[in-house]
This record gives sequence, C-alpha cells and structure tokens, in this order.
Amino acid sequence: MKKYLAIDIGASSGRHIAGTVRDGKIALEEVFRFQNGQVRKDGHDCWDVDKLVASVKQGIDAALEKDSFESIGIDTWGVDFVLLDASGRRIGDAVAYRDARTAGADREIESSVMPFPELYARTGIQKTSFNTIYQLWALKKEHPGQLEAAASFLTIPEYLNYALTGNIVHEYTDSSTTALLDAAAKDWDFDLIDRLGLPRRIFGKLEMPGATVGEYRGVKVVLPAMHDTGSAYLAVPARDDRAVYLSSGTWSLLGVENDSPITTAESCEANFTNEGGAWGRYRYLKNIMGLWMIQSIRRELNGVSYVEGRDGGATAAALARISGRKAEGEYSFGELSDLARASSYGGTVDVNDQRFMNPQSMIGEILAATSAAGNPPATVGDLMKCVYLSLAQCYAESVRNLSHLTGRTYTSMNIVGGGCQDGYLNELTEKATGLKVFAGPVEGTAIGNLIVQMIAGGEFASLEEARRAIDVG
Repeated sequence: MKKYLAIDIGASSGRHIAGTVRDGKIALEEVFRFQNGQVRKDGHDCWDVDKLVASVKQGIDAALEKDSFESIGIDTWGVDFVLLDASGRRIGDAVAYRDARTAGADREIESSVMPFPELYARTGIQKTSFNTIYQLWALKKEHPGQLEAAASFLTIPEYLNYALTGNIVHEYTDSSTTALLDAAAKDWDFDLIDRLGLPRRIFGKLEMPGATVGEYRGVKVVLPAMHDTGSAYLAVPARDDRAVYLSSGTWSLLGVENDSPITTAESCEANFTNEGGAWGRYRYLKNIMGLWMIQSIRRELNGVSYVEGRDGGATAAALARISGRKAEGEYSFGELSDLARASSYGGTVDVNDQRFMNPQSMIGEILAATSAAGNPPATVGDLMKCVYLSLAQCYAESVRNLSHLTGRTYTSMNIVGGGCQDGYLNELTEKATGLKVFAGPVEGTAIGNLIVQMIAGGEFASLEEARRAIDVG
C-alpha cells in the first residue's frame, strides 16, 4: 500500500498528513505538527522562513522514520514570496501579506501604469491590498537593489521545495495569486511586468500540479495545487453542479469552479477573483476575512500576540471595555461559539473592511466600528455574536452576487477546512443564504494536496474518481 505525504502550512501552524487509499477511501494520519507565525523585523511583519524550512524537514524526517512514501507535496497560503540571487541565496526578508508596506500601492499603479479595470480584465484577480503586484511595487520603492540583484522570484511553497531539492520549479496555481498572470493564457503577462518596471528574468516557466520537482532523501517531491485554496477546492465531495464551495479557515474563500475566467466589468465591480486551479481550472471566488477575526479575538482574550514583538497596549485598552471575561484560564473556540449563541446582540460590521486586516487590537477595531453605529458589544458573547452574524451576512451577499455573475441558481453550500467544525456558524450561514449546508471534510486542503499526488502516482484516474473516495463521515 503506497503512502503519500501532504505538508499543509497556514499562517499559524503546519501539518504533515500521511495519506493512503484503503478500501476505496482516502485515509489520513497526522504525523507531525508545528507552529508558524510572524515576527517583527526591520519595521515589517515577516515570516521566519528559516524556521519554516527547518520545521518542514523535521516533519518529513520524522515521517520517514516510521514509513516510506511515494511522494511529498507542499501547499501554503498565496501572494508572499522570496527573491534569490544568481547563486541561489535569499535576498531580503519574506515580508508577510498583512504588513502595511503596500498602503497606497494600488492607487500609484492605477495612476502611473494602468487603471484597475484594465488590470482586472487581463489578470482576473480581485483587488486586495496584499496582492503580490502591490508587494513588488512597494519593494521596488523601498529596496530597488533587491530586485536588481534578483535572479529568481519564488512563492513561499516554491522556496520550500527549493530548500528540499535544490531545484527551482514554478507552479501555476500559487503564481496565479500574484495578479501578474494573463488569466486566459495561464502564463506571465510580460507586457504588464515590463510596464511595472519589474525584471522579466525572475519569472520562470510555470508548471501545472502533478509535475515533479526533484527528490528529498530519495522521495519524490511533487507539485500539488500549491495554493492552499486550490488544494481545498479539489477536496469538495462530488454532489452536483449547483453547489457553492466555501473553504473556511483564516480566510473564507467562497465560490465555484469554472472552465474559463470571468473578467467582465460587473465581476470587477463585485471584486470576484479568478485564481488558477489544478488542470487549468479557475476558482471563481470571493475572498472574505474569515475566521481571522475570531482567531484574533481569542488570542487577545488569552493574552497572546499574533505578531512577535507587537505592542499590546491597544489590546489592553480594548479588553478593559469588555465585561464578563474569564478570571483565569483560556477560552477555547467552542466556548466562544457558545457565548455567541447565547447572546441576543444583533449588530454587524463589514468583515472586509481594511481596518480588520492587521490591527493592533481586533477587539478595539470592532468596538470602534460598532460604536460609530451606536451599538458597541458589551460582553465577550456580544463581541463574538457580532463577528458570527457579520460573516454569515457577508456569505449571503457573496452568494447572491455569485449567482448573478454566473447566471446560475445554487441550492447548497459545501464547507471544507477547519471552519466547517463550527456548527453555530454553519447554522447562521444556512439561515442567511437559504442554502443547504454540508460540512466537511475538515482536512480539505491536505486531502486536495494528496489527491494530486495520488493521481500522479496512479491511485486514481481522474479528479472525479478521487472525489468519490473522500470520506466525509
């Protein structure tokens, strides 16, 4: 029985998940877990990529002590990157997408390079402040010498593969999040790259999921859909073509799969995105702030900073305004969900407001936004109820827009990822959207990662066959 190893890394943690096909179903076993996070360095929020590399290797080594594997695949979040010089050495820091360096970059590009509707018509990628195109623009202004010295641009999972194998291989799905690809051609838009003043040489040939990168300790390293949402969407169980997909984690990615991009003016106005998927598909979706708000609130209540080195003064001031907090002990996600369910609070906020992207205090920003409307939460339960209602409201609005833009009527929603375990949010989502909600699988991203490896390894003949092998309990 062949085994495959999926390494799924998010903003706060990473997992090494072993997968096999047993009795016609994909079986999973977690073999290693590690913490991830941001550090404050030279005025920016950054990823500790050396620690990431060490953790990835440590987990693989631990897995190989127990079993042999047919292949290994890595997926992470999108948009962030590193640069390498001609000798393969890293240049500069891996600045994280929540860092504020991109402030105003969108307006500068629109005024000096091209208006956003034209950019959207070419790339199909929604406007978000952290898009790679804006990060590179900011880097060119702050550290032009880094781009001048660069020989290669690598997304975070591409860099991890390079650290394992010594080979530079660029992958389509993660690269599509840069807003530098021609959506229809599924390749770099070099005219756009030239107009931005970026060096062509750093953007290498793109490979599709399933391609081989090289080897680590004799085990083949394979490209899954390296963008985690690309992997998560592959794990949505086959039901019908009238289902909306929701990958629910730190971000909520709500949408469908299409055979071609939708880059109309209406789609641009609604700020839907066309990210690349495995085998040339498109993930047409809305990027929603997601469980980041709940995670941030929990960290603040439990006295933990999201970014190492951040000043906690804003959090302390916000906490002083919230009653009913625990005298001792930490809140679990389940406890916070129960408090929200018990609250009668009815106020909401715009979860996609930029103020919630990377605040010193999430609690403080929610209190400020609701105070402006004259209805601030008074307790922890009220605070959580506000976020829960706001997420469900945003999901419902996004479904309505999705239906209008695609011309389809949807009847159900399939939620995958860790957020699918939140029964209260699922209930509110079903009520707000009017759609039947199906939850699971929880490890959707790891399963999608494994599916590509398993198809490459001959376990399944097609994605449809692999989806039928997903055990959703």
